[in-house]
Amino acid sequence: MVTLDVRPQLLDALSALRDRVAAARFPLPLAGAPRARANRDELLAQLDDYLVPRLRDPEAPLLAVVGGSTGAGKSTLVNSLVGRRVSEAGVLRPTTRTPVLVCHPEDHHWFSGMRVLPDLTRVWVPQQEATDDLLLPGGNPGRVLRIETVDTLPPGLALLDAPDVDSLVADNRVLAAELICAADVWVMVTTAARYADAVPWHLLRAAKEYDVTLVTVLDRVPHQVVSEVSRQYAALLTKAGLGDVPRFTVPELPESAWGGGLLPASAVASLRDWLVHHARDPVARQHAMARTAYGVLGSLKARMPELACAAAAQYAAAVRLTTAVDLAYDSEQARVRERLQAGAVLAGDALKRWRAFPLDCTAGELLDALVESLAALLLCHVTAADERIDDAWRREPAGAAPELADQDSSPGGAEHRIALAVRRWRRELEEYAEEEVRDLDRAVAPDPEVVTALVATALLGGRRARSAGEKLAERIGPHGALRLRDRGGRLLTGHLERVLHAERERRLAPLESLDVRAEPQAELIAALSVLLKER
Repeated sequence: MVTLDVRPQLLDALSALRDRVAAARFPLPLAGAPRARANRDELLAQLDDYLVPRLRDPEAPLLAVVGGSTGAGKSTLVNSLVGRRVSEAGVLRPTTRTPVLVCHPEDHHWFSGMRVLPDLTRVWVPQQEATDDLLLPGGNPGRVLRIETVDTLPPGLALLDAPDVDSLVADNRVLAAELICAADVWVMVTTAARYADAVPWHLLRAAKEYDVTLVTVLDRVPHQVVSEVSRQYAALLTKAGLGDVPRFTVPELPESAWGGGLLPASAVASLRDWLVHHARDPVARQHAMARTAYGVLGSLKARMPELACAAAAQYAAAVRLTTAVDLAYDSEQARVRERLQAGAVLAGDALKRWRAFPLDCTAGELLDALVESLAALLLCHVTAADERIDDAWRREPAGAAPELADQDSSPGGAEHRIALAVRRWRRELEEYAEEEVRDLDRAVAPDPEVVTALVATALLGGRRARSAGEKLAERIGPHGALRLRDRGGRLLTGHLERVLHAERERRLAPLESLDVRAEPQAELIAALSVLLKER
């Protein structure tokens, strides 16, 4: 007899793997990202809602989740298996919105806590007060699990009536998939009219892929075509490699046609007997649980590398986006240095002021013009870098992420930030000039503002400002002039680097906030390796 492996080492490895899966992120809009996110969510649902709880509590009741497409008669089937109405059924579609779990009173404690489906709020209401629109204060009706206890189900067996997997309500579809992932036994219900539709076959293929314990129910089959429809359905199952899956046929009856009553016990007797047998017989029970559990475990060998590849693709895209930012700002930073050496700041109004200094222009006016010209130069190159980045990111699918849109929310944007940084450089340069002047003889000491204007012109004017250095040496001496120019030059370089670095970081901040790292790929594979070793 196959038994579940519940060794602590295996559970620890599985928990570690679960944490790695939960940590994986696929925020960049690459071609495979939606599939990776869906696979991660599905895998987490199977780990949290089924595999880990089942391995920790192998003696818990067998849970059979009844799923299928809209109008398949799932609720009527569950009601008929139980022998009384516990789940709302009707002609309106979709009917089942709040999932209903039915178990024997002795098994109530297994489902009252958060052992399985921990994200769903448990509610218990008297039968006459049950409603599909049940809503807790501030809650969501789709995130509620209604639990019913009945004596007509044997201990050790629980049934869960899931919402339609093809519901028009997206939350219902997500919840239905999550509930199916919590099952020991998948009971897939379809109808004579829809057994070839894509939705039930998507579920059947998933069940085959994960090698879970599966049962199919062909519901609402007119008695005139029972043999033909059953034969065709069996042929489709065989073709899909599911020929050994237990099949049950439920005839079309007045009760099923209106969706409001209970089917005769004889109509569901074979399915009920199968479920009860697998709940009560130790060998059948172990086989059902072990097949589903080991099927999910076995599927990890393909699913984890797929997640790892998607994580690697995300990181590679993030590196390309980061590289585009670095290249753009490195290039513009080099151009800023070249233009400063060429004296590009001493142009326009700044050049006009310099030529008028000191007769028709004060030192303060010259400094104002130089600061404004330097800020304009920096803003021009920051804008050019951002334009290069935008162009490079437009060619990258990952660059289309809404989070990466350049939304500069600071007041005044880059222009304001650059202006503040340049004015800060001016104030610090003025302090350096005051220090040099302070050590001179007061009788011949020049105005500190004039010294600041001359050293700023010498630093920013290139060849055009050669005379500024000579005039500076005349006023504070050659050694003082050289010392001040060196200090001012280092100060200028430091401020320019900080400005461009801050703008680079501003552009990278949205990408870094997505937390796309290199580690998840290796962590996913490592977690899988540890788990396989424990198995």
